[in-house]
Amino acid sequence: MRHHRAVNDFARTLGLPGLADVHTHFLPERMQRRVWAHFAEAGPLIGREWPIRYRGTEAERVAELGRLGVRVFSALAYAHRPGMAADLNAWTLDFAARTPGCLPSATFFPEPSATRDVRDALDRGARIFKLHLQVGGFDPRDDALHDAWGLLAESGTPVIVHAGSGPVPHGFTGPGPIGEVLARHPRLTMIAAHLGAPEYTGFLELAERHERAGLDTTMAFTGFFEDMAPFPRDLLPRLRDLGLAGKVLLGSDFPNIPYPYAHQVDSLAALGLGDDWLAAVCWHNAARLFGL
Repeated sequence: MRHHRAVNDFARTLGLPGLADVHTHFLPERMQRRVWAHFAEAGPLIGREWPIRYRGTEAERVAELGRLGVRVFSALAYAHRPGMAADLNAWTLDFAARTPGCLPSATFFPEPSATRDVRDALDRGARIFKLHLQVGGFDPRDDALHDAWGLLAESGTPVIVHAGSGPVPHGFTGPGPIGEVLARHPRLTMIAAHLGAPEYTGFLELAERHERAGLDTTMAFTGFFEDMAPFPRDLLPRLRDLGLAGKVLLGSDFPNIPYPYAHQVDSLAALGLGDDWLAAVCWHNAARLFGL
């Protein structure tokens, strides 16, 4: 298909072996169906019509990433209530073990087992974690999470946190609460999903202030996202500097996107931040972070 060729040509033009996409989702089948149903219903935490472009079986979605030239990706799941994390981690870590290119992925939740859940996942080889403050509606400063954050900071394991208030504010979103976590754990490798939309300025400031804080580009600059939360163009020079410093990584939200995957990379290329920036964001920054 045309968009497959476009994405592969994009990577080749930059001299890359492919793309490293740190923000993709693979879930147990029943949970995946529930998530898609929530998007189809434009549920209260979605707030608008959001058709899913890449429906299909698990095998079909993995194959689609391969055809797009995505060589490294994640299986981000997130617990939104107590008692979910251990089972989700067992599934996502098993998925990574049988799926070439998938980073072993895990999650946790503010509950008494949080520290154990993180330690067990790390012991099983987890290399990336995901938290969703908007869907989970919890405070990242919760005492139950203190030691879990500490384990991640000590191990240098990245955690992607949906901490921005988009698409609908809920719970403890915004740069304030997660910023306090970074102040307590300054060596935490925290990656703000969606560039922290819509609080872009605050999350760029966190990435500039903290040694290991960064951002992912998930859905940013696409027409779909610009309609909801346009990125201020006066921030582009700072985004360029952060990308060249290793602090911005490609994310897409595949398969939960309402447009072809190529639109994400086209939208980044259209910013005019240069081939060095694109190559860093789309491969080199993740390669350094994960030792690819």
